[in-house]
Amino acid sequence: MNNPPVIGVLALQGDVREHLIALASADAVARPVRRPEELAEVDALVIPGGESTTMSKLAVLFGMLEPLRERVRAGMPVYGTCAGMIMLADKILDGREDQETLGGVDMIVRRNAFGRQNESFEAKIEFAGIEGDPVEGVFIRAPWVESVGASAEVLATYDGHTVAVRQGNVLATSFHPELTGDERVHAYFVDMVRASA
Repeated sequence: MNNPPVIGVLALQGDVREHLIALASADAVARPVRRPEELAEVDALVIPGGESTTMSKLAVLFGMLEPLRERVRAGMPVYGTCAGMIMLADKILDGREDQETLGGVDMIVRRNAFGRQNESFEAKIEFAGIEGDPVEGVFIRAPWVESVGASAEVLATYDGHTVAVRQGNVLATSFHPELTGDERVHAYFVDMVRASA
C-alpha cells in the first residue's frame, strides 16, 4: 500500500477527534465513520474510548452493529481503546445483559476493572513491538483483560494485568494513547493496516 491508508474512527461516541489527530500524525487519512456507507469506504477502523454500553446501543440504532461485525470477521484491521477494547472482546465480565460486542479477539475483558472515573491514572507501559521509551498510558475507568485464548498475543501488562492485545488484524488497549501526544501506538496500527493490504 503506497498511498496512505484510509482509517475511520467510529464516531458514535467518545474521544473521536483525538484519534483523528493521532492517525493523521501517523501518516493515515483519518475520517469519522457513523454510517454503514462510510464504513464501506475505509481500509481500517479505530473504536475509541467512551461508554461501551452506550456505544453498543448507538451501533444498533445507527444500523452499524452487523456491518461492523461483518467487516471484523472479514479481516478488516481494527484498533479499540478502552470501551473499544470491550467492544472487540468475545466475552465481557460485569457487562449489562443486553450489551452487544463485535468480537474479534479471543479474550475475556472486565469492565471498569481499574476503578471509577476519580481513580483514573497515567502509567508508563512497556509495549511489545514499539521501540524506545515506554508508552504513556492514560487509564480512565479502564478495563483489563482477565484471560486470552491461544490465538491472542499479549503486547503489554500493567500491575499484573493484560492491557494490550493483538489477534491477527485486531489490536486493543485498555488505555488511551490518543490523549498523550505520543503517536507510536497509532503508528503501530497504521503499519498493521499497511501490512494487511
